[in-house]
Amino acid sequence: MSNSSQEKLPLFYKKPVVLSTKEHANWRIREGDYSFASDTVVAPVTATEFSMACHDYPILFAGETAAPIALLGLKGENLSVLDGQWDPLLYIPAYVRRYPFGSIQVQSENAPVLMIDSASERIINSNMNDNQEPEGIALFEDGKPSAPLENLVRFCERFHSDVIVTKKFGQALIEADILVDRRADVTLPVSGDKLGVAGFRIVDPQRFDALPEATILDWNKKGWLGLVYLHLTSIDRFQRLMGRQAERS
Repeated sequence: MSNSSQEKLPLFYKKPVVLSTKEHANWRIREGDYSFASDTVVAPVTATEFSMACHDYPILFAGETAAPIALLGLKGENLSVLDGQWDPLLYIPAYVRRYPFGSIQVQSENAPVLMIDSASERIINSNMNDNQEPEGIALFEDGKPSAPLENLVRFCERFHSDVIVTKKFGQALIEADILVDRRADVTLPVSGDKLGVAGFRIVDPQRFDALPEATILDWNKKGWLGLVYLHLTSIDRFQRLMGRQAERS
């Protein structure tokens, strides 16, 4: 997987590669901030994150698969990040926390494999610094994944599993035909600036209330009813975003 492909790369990733014990034996990772996410106004979230993300962000649905996203900003700027630091009072989506790592499905493997953005500033090739004290944490030790890397592998595996469950939820919303296109037009306090947010869908409360009883029972067993309620509750977080935008301006 390389940047030479014309396919659209995942959010944040510039040059993702499959992590290899042989090719990346000397790679290390150092501490970093969230500057890489300072310009994004949305981030994917999984179903398991709804209960946390809904307190801070509107959770919307985007694309043909109704993928849930957290709206992080209104004006081409992530209002959760300032000078590279994520506001400690706000939830950080797992998709953001796992960067520069990730997981992809390859044809030769049954399970997803770990990838890393080789263009990330956090990545260090210790072979390039033979005369200096090694910086950061080793990804491999004695030809095996280091303990920190094993923790990251487990984190990415859980995230991948959550994505699969979330896709099933999105497909159910589409099949039930309860999503509607929406546009949000907001006026910022103090400045009076008008902003528009488009290209997303939300659950229509009336269509949701009209779901057949069998669907309600099925969704309740799967935990999807609660996800819909959390999503609808999160819509009120537009007001908080407006407040953050006004403060930033």
